[in-house]
Amino acid sequence: MSEPLHPSQHQPEQSQLGKTSSYADQYDPSLLFPLPRQPKRDEIGISGQPPFLGADLWTAYELSWLNPRGKPQVAIAHFTVPCESPNIIESKSFKLYLNSFNNSRFDDGQQVLDRLKADLSEAAWRGAERQGSVGVRLLAPAQFAQEQIHELDGLSLDRLDVECTQYQPDPELLRADHEQPPVTETLVSDLLKSNCLVTGQPDWASVRISYTGAPIDQERLLQYLVSFRNHNEFHEQCVERIFMDLWARCKPVKLSVYARYTRRGGLDINPWRSSQPQQPPANIRTARQ
Repeated sequence: MSEPLHPSQHQPEQSQLGKTSSYADQYDPSLLFPLPRQPKRDEIGISGQPPFLGADLWTAYELSWLNPRGKPQVAIAHFTVPCESPNIIESKSFKLYLNSFNNSRFDDGQQVLDRLKADLSEAAWRGAERQGSVGVRLLAPAQFAQEQIHELDGLSLDRLDVECTQYQPDPELLRADHEQPPVTETLVSDLLKSNCLVTGQPDWASVRISYTGAPIDQERLLQYLVSFRNHNEFHEQCVERIFMDLWARCKPVKLSVYARYTRRGGLDINPWRSSQPQQPPANIRTARQ
């Protein structure tokens, strides 16, 4: 077992976010900076087992290394970080880590994939009693043409002409009509925006909410999603907050929340949380990503 994370040593403000950074030019897994998930989960009332499953789907568009003869190689990487991992990986540290591959020689793509899988798994489960695994898939240039662009499927909430006045998360906006028969529907919006917890830089996203239960008031749901506009929190934490607010306020029988955030530094992060076991969404980017 690796050394446990001490809360005072792994705070967001101690990461490389918002700081001038020197870029390592040789492979360096020590650059990865894990952050415990639990403190933010405590804030939204999750003290034990969360009422959801899921994963954080990452895409890295700027991955390169040298082959044994020094010729640069490039790839797109897809990562799947299970939400039961005790840590998220701070995104700038992830980028610095990926940059450290740039001038390092590897035998082939499989060796790169193996290093990525081992390093990210160690960071995501650092301090845990058992080690889990991060999924990694590399796409070589010959496969780039297979990458798709597709918007999130569902009924658009953005069609609604609503007045928006709240720009900090307000779960009291959420309402479901439990006098009506249950429905199953999927609702989407491109208007989700939050800010980085440390730097305050804007994070833009599209979100898909699928549920079975009492009909959720769509106008109030859109106002609720807009209320994240000035909120400072990491992507994964915003999606878990949305899930928990809907779960507590609307009491659906089934619920999933999936957000696709636009990329920064060659990385996009796409958290997905579901009350029911199911396959994660396909990691297909939207036009804004």
